[in-house]
Amino acid sequence: MIGLPKDIVTVSELKKYFFTRQGTVRAVDTVSFSVKEGETFGLVGESGSGKTTVAHTLVGIYKPTAGNVFYKNQNMSVVAQKRPMTLKQDIRIVFQDPGSSLNPRWSIKQALSVPLKVHRVQSSNNDRLERTKELLRMVELPPEEYLYKYPQAMGGGEKQMVAIARALASDPSFVILDEPTSALDVSVQAKIISLLIRLQKKLKLTYLFITHDLSLMRNTADRVAIMYLGKISEVASATEFFQKPLHPYTKMLLSSIPVVTEEEEVLKPKKVISKGEIPSPVNLPTGCSFHLRCPEKIDICPKIDPPMAEAEEGHLVRCHLFQS
Repeated sequence: MIGLPKDIVTVSELKKYFFTRQGTVRAVDTVSFSVKEGETFGLVGESGSGKTTVAHTLVGIYKPTAGNVFYKNQNMSVVAQKRPMTLKQDIRIVFQDPGSSLNPRWSIKQALSVPLKVHRVQSSNNDRLERTKELLRMVELPPEEYLYKYPQAMGGGEKQMVAIARALASDPSFVILDEPTSALDVSVQAKIISLLIRLQKKLKLTYLFITHDLSLMRNTADRVAIMYLGKISEVASATEFFQKPLHPYTKMLLSSIPVVTEEEEVLKPKKVISKGEIPSPVNLPTGCSFHLRCPEKIDICPKIDPPMAEAEEGHLVRCHLFQS
């Protein structure tokens, strides 16, 4: 159909395993999804679910064990050093902790000038200086105050704004946001989220937003995917996801979101009590990896791992309860 957004990123059967003395860690195990141009795709999961490993594989920090990753039909299933310069420019990442991602020995001017040099966005020192000032204004930091500051003289929110400016230095189209607000207090989180939304509209960016905070996704994501132990459990539009969750794990997560009003409490799924502990990724259970904690499991769950199925148009779920 004319006018529908195209897929800008396609992840197909992606696997990323780590081989340790204790055994094989299946951090990402046969994950498939696509991100459409101009949307915010939310990838949500508990710690250890594999969502950050997906991000690091997409940006080229890790090479996939198996599977493929495509960006605008270009195969990027290789580490960053082997990718074309244009691909490196177009795909950028904002890390969780701005304190560790910024070099404490570099001023903000130096931190923002380096990607301009590396990607040859500006040729002269004067052009780079002007672009650096422009980047600071884009993230609402006055250049005259911040150009010659160092990270240790700044707050967490300010550091993250600089990290966002650095990611935008090469004029990317696709930005991976890896828990960009989790290290910040609530008031600063709201400011960063508002900034990211404004920048997305202004610069026509596509976001992969990785988080453990489901409440963030309600107002920021177009579509949401839930990860559990290296696999995607459910994918749906944000509206469908919050109004009609299908997977028992999704219901469990949504029912545990803290709310402040009775009206919000009514909108939540019925409280789901989780059983047991999250299994070790080195020693995964047979069948569905969630069956040990699932209140709705049936006889087949411990025996066979269910494939992803389309329960409704655009609403995918990996659960035996929804297999035809």
